[in-house]
Amino acid sequence: MNQIERLDRLPLRDDLRGLHPYGAPQLDVPILLNVNENTYGVPQDAREAILKAVDDVLAGLNRYPDREFTELRRALAAYLGHGLAPENIWAANGSNEVLQQILQAFGGPGRRVLGFPPTYSMYPLLASGTGTEYVSGDRAADFSLTAESAARQVLDIAPNVVFLCSPNNPTGTALDNDVVEAVYEAGTASRTVVIVDEAYAEFAHDGTASAIALLPGRERLIVSRTMSKAFALAGARLGYLAAAAEISDALRLVRLPYHLSAITQATAVAALRNSDSLLANVEQIKIQRDRIVAGLARLGLQPAPSDSNFVFFGGLEDPQAVWEGLLAGGVLIRDVGIAGHLRVTAGTEAETTAFLDQLGVLLGR
Repeated sequence: MNQIERLDRLPLRDDLRGLHPYGAPQLDVPILLNVNENTYGVPQDAREAILKAVDDVLAGLNRYPDREFTELRRALAAYLGHGLAPENIWAANGSNEVLQQILQAFGGPGRRVLGFPPTYSMYPLLASGTGTEYVSGDRAADFSLTAESAARQVLDIAPNVVFLCSPNNPTGTALDNDVVEAVYEAGTASRTVVIVDEAYAEFAHDGTASAIALLPGRERLIVSRTMSKAFALAGARLGYLAAAAEISDALRLVRLPYHLSAITQATAVAALRNSDSLLANVEQIKIQRDRIVAGLARLGLQPAPSDSNFVFFGGLEDPQAVWEGLLAGGVLIRDVGIAGHLRVTAGTEAETTAFLDQLGVLLGR
């Protein structure tokens, strides 16, 4: 009996039947470049600071943590700058939980969320989990999204929530802020909540604008971030957002009690206090990302411009065969299910070299 058949024996919600859980392959291979992790790990000085911070809270683990995560909100506001105050910050166990809480508050039965695929594959799953209808918008043939096109679709669909992923996953390209402004204005009549998912913002090219600059005067605009990528803390599970203070008030209505553990809070605060150390490898990752783009182009492939820590590339006649060939050589990248395309995370110099060399052999170039 397979999983679907076993689930059919339970009184599962009808809208969840036939769905598959999110998850990339978890395989034991030497080089993991499939889930956009920071492959450099946590530096020693930051590790020591985190260990001390965690040790300091161990004696109080018999008590519930600060449910307002006050110190963490102060630290995140200081990190983001832009005149943000603690009341403009919310955090949860990874940015996925942040997005889920937003849909719990502003989505739900009878409401719609608009996304623009190809984009982060969790968006429709978060929608289904909260009983929100997911509507797929359109991108251009090159996967770009213009202000005019996005605004027109928002006007036509009148969604309750819009997801704008910037830099977009899996394509890696960042949106200009004029797209965010146009979508926000188009959603005025429908009172649409606009989420700009900036999980990879720290990897953007110099001069790339963040939607955080657009927050003043826009109470329906939310910018979500994570400490999983640039901060190399994927295992710590800490995501956060910046928005008008009333957004946090709304999310308090749906959050679970004491949803951020004392250990999570201590880890994140210590990491933010050591942000210079933790973010030191970001520039190295950007160098390897740009090296991948150049290397793929030399191999005759079609890499998309990337403002993230990964590269989306096309021009493959048989992407499944390439994926399998790389895996056989100990390099795991991501098949995102888009014809002729694959995605690879920018890792260390050695990991990048291994990927490019093996790919060249597979392609015979």
